[in-house]
Amino acid sequence: MGLLKEFKAFAMKGNVIDLAVGVIIGGAFGAIVKSLIDDVITPLLLNPALEASGAKNIQDLTWGSVKYGSFLSAIISFLMIAFVLFGIIKAMNAAKKKEVEAPAAPAVPPAQEVLLAEIRDLLKEKK
Repeated sequence: MGLLKEFKAFAMKGNVIDLAVGVIIGGAFGAIVKSLIDDVITPLLLNPALEASGAKNIQDLTWGSVKYGSFLSAIISFLMIAFVLFGIIKAMNAAKKKEVEAPAAPAVPPAQEVLLAEIRDLLKEKK
């Protein structure tokens, strides 16, 4: 019974729950980025370049028995995904920066500091 209690305590810790939520959201976000790359960016940028070079599919490019097209496809896909994520994170950081730059209210010193300053001023006057 002790092992079950320990497992429950471990599974219900905030870190484990936060990690699980992060993994699930990361998977969903990965699907969004993959769709953006496969369905929007690739048809707009890569397909016209392939057609201009006379190739229908980059993965079909070979040199002898070496299928370098698959390797090129993986590299291009990685670079596009990295660039899209960079753009998204840059936009999010810019939005956060605008939030933080809102003017802060003037700081009011704590009552103790005001009282100590008054005592200091009174002691200076007595001398």
